[in-house]
Amino acid sequence: MASNPDLVQYIADQCSRAGVIDTRMMFGDFALYCDGKVVGLICDDRLFLKPADGIDALLRDAVLQPPYDGAKDYFLIDEVDDKDYLSLLVKHIAKTLPEPKPKKRK
Repeated sequence: MASNPDLVQYIADQCSRAGVIDTRMMFGDFALYCDGKVVGLICDDRLFLKPADGIDALLRDAVLQPPYDGAKDYFLIDEVDDKDYLSLLVKHIAKTLPEPKPKKRK
């Protein structure tokens, strides 16, 4: 089941204090980007954030589980209505991820 685009936009808006937030459709669901880095996925109307160093201390009630069959575990975030909390998590994850590799010109 694909995610509702209105919910995807709501989640992106909730993360807006973290940096430049973008979403892109992938395989029927969405990737969540912060400052050009994939920080999470929105699958079946649920937010999954990548595990990152030090994120455990910031999490409230999140569990690790795969967003889809065959995927690595991500943190399932049920609390998407707290803008400050989501922005804090997303910003922390983005800071811990390496810069995206430049795309090769064809």
